[in-house]
Amino acid sequence: MRQNIKIPRILKINWTKDFAISVVFNNGESRIIDFHKVLKMIGTDEKSPAHLLYDSTEFSKVEIQGNTLSWKNVEQYITLKNGEKNRVPFEIGADILLKYSQPEKSEISIKIGQLVRKERLKSGLTQQDLAIKSGTNRTYISRIENDRSDFELSTLRKIVETGLGKKLEIIIR
Repeated sequence: MRQNIKIPRILKINWTKDFAISVVFNNGESRIIDFHKVLKMIGTDEKSPAHLLYDSTEFSKVEIQGNTLSWKNVEQYITLKNGEKNRVPFEIGADILLKYSQPEKSEISIKIGQLVRKERLKSGLTQQDLAIKSGTNRTYISRIENDRSDFELSTLRKIVETGLGKKLEIIIR
């Protein structure tokens, strides 16, 4: 039987600030990577070509290549079998970057959690009541209200329309 191996990939850079980068991984999650920690973890010192990345101007030249973060401005070489040296960009595998990243709090999911809480309280429901009415569980409702969980649109619709008896509308601007 063939296994489905899930390899993390970076799909998009949301922003860079100081020595942090927000990216979207292929699991749909936006995460923040603190490069002070990553560069320290991989042992970047003054002799390393990647030490250049401690300069914020050079660090900001990041781009996506091969579904990971890449810096073409870092001079680094690999030696081929025939002894020839080949210049390659500095890259760190997306699996390592995922490991050393933290979930980014989404403003929209925070607002949605606050709206769910507000409407639940307005309806006089406990988290348990809402969970029973919507076919979820209390801890899931709590995690949504406290921005501790991502949710699927179908589940949100079930909570809002079935559990709260409201109409869910989504606008893209």
